Amino acid sequence: MGCGKTLTAIAVTGAGYQMGYLKRVLIIAPTSVCAVWPKEFAEYAAFPYTIKTMLGDKRKRLKELDDLIKFPYPHLKVAVVNYESTWRDGIYEALEDYDADLIICDESQRIKTHDSEQSKAVHRLGDKARYKMILSGTPVQNEAVDVFSQYRFLDPSVFGTNFYAFRGRYCVMGGFNRKQIVSYRDLDDLIMKEHSVAYRITKEEALDLPEQTFENRYITMSAKERTVYDRLRRDSYAELSDGGTITATTVLTKLLRLQQFTGGFLVEDDTIRPQLVSRGKLDALADILQDYVVEGRKKLVIFARFLPEIHEIEALCGKVLKPSGMKAVAIYGDIKKEDRGAVVQQFQTDAATMVFIGQIDTAGTGITLTAADTCVYYSVNFNYATYSQSLSRIHRIGQRNRCTYIHLVVEKTVDETILQALAKKEDLAKTVVDNWRQFF
Repeated sequence: MGCGKTLTAIAVTGAGYQMGYLKRVLIIAPTSVCAVWPKEFAEYAAFPYTIKTMLGDKRKRLKELDDLIKFPYPHLKVAVVNYESTWRDGIYEALEDYDADLIICDESQRIKTHDSEQSKAVHRLGDKARYKMILSGTPVQNEAVDVFSQYRFLDPSVFGTNFYAFRGRYCVMGGFNRKQIVSYRDLDDLIMKEHSVAYRITKEEALDLPEQTFENRYITMSAKERTVYDRLRRDSYAELSDGGTITATTVLTKLLRLQQFTGGFLVEDDTIRPQLVSRGKLDALADILQDYVVEGRKKLVIFARFLPEIHEIEALCGKVLKPSGMKAVAIYGDIKKEDRGAVVQQFQTDAATMVFIGQIDTAGTGITLTAADTCVYYSVNFNYATYSQSLSRIHRIGQRNRCTYIHLVVEKTVDETILQALAKKEDLAKTVVDNWRQFF
């Protein structure tokens, strides 16, 4: 992660377009990564292109693809779709008709199961494409057989098209009815064939990689969610502009409500407890947990601001991690101070404790979490000093790896504005009165 897979892919598509090989590209990615691709193209692509992200309901997805196909100018056309949609009725056929010259599978371990509907649909699409590319930091995660399905898509001539022939070649079967893989044979041959069409780079080899890498995962609201968010935003603006005295407290209270909503929670005027009304960020976090913790076997730190978020994240971790025998621990305001040291120690030393969940105001200072080199921000607070301190929980003495920070950001919301302010090292409580309109 963070070694330039996306940039490399964009460079390849641009070169292919300029050389006349590519006119249409299809990028298949996890849902939480789909919205990242247009932003990366905007930053890095120095060639004419038009890109459409196929998210939302079926009608909206198909319209985006149709609009892309009908785009009248000779730009490179790029469609981005999530893995789960590829095999759905109507969408698969539309993708097949799109007839991409190049298909890129981002986080290609999502098709490691050779007989899933998702994998088989991607295989069929790949069989029609002239060029293919897979991107992954963890192509082989739990078992060496993970590589078969990805290479079945990429180049069937490497390992063939029959999984059982592949398994018979490299796996020793045993256990009940001899259906379990108990060991491998001739792995040197497997690795040689895998690397025949692969390029691998590690963070240790990327000498120009910064010590800290920041990444945003963008979440797109549904039409219904956007309607509610816009109502909250308009109501807040109206209340602040009605002629009364504007203080930092009143503005921050309004921002707080908008931020709670981007985290999935709505606090209505006549209720006390926030209600979970959206799972956009939780679904994006589930993707990260599956990719980096369960399959990548990497420890992870997650920071969030609000207690309801913390508890939902705890529940999500239990659901995602438990089947693999992994655990999560948490520190938030209700955890006694005398118990927090043991929680940190467990995360730092226990091999099964893979996730630390911290409330940013409570666990963002004074503790060492260097067992992880990756940190996810589900939400942040408005204070730059606190945010800066939280960055140092994994980036401190004892850390041997470069650190990566992933922010979950709902597009076109207060999330983006808050991150922009923190990037400028601003404390919103001190600047918000003069600039309150830009937040609403």
